[in-house]
Amino acid sequence: MTFKYKWKNGATPTPDEAAHKADLLDESQFETTQDQKIAEEQARQYLNVPLRTLDADKYPLPHSDSTNQSADMQKP
Repeated sequence: MTFKYKWKNGATPTPDEAAHKADLLDESQFETTQDQKIAEEQARQYLNVPLRTLDADKYPLPHSDSTNQSADMQKP
């Protein structure tokens, strides 16, 4: 079974690579970002990789400021 879009690096990525990369397909073949987004979802389904969520690029744990952390530790 072949996939109808061109892959970004010219070859089908491994499932591990696809899970970590934001873009799997060559951007030059799309006229709009909406078309690219739909094709990216199809590519992830084709590779049996979970779809990216809107918060995929956000760090799951809150970041702490080192200066505030030492002040918080001194509070009773």
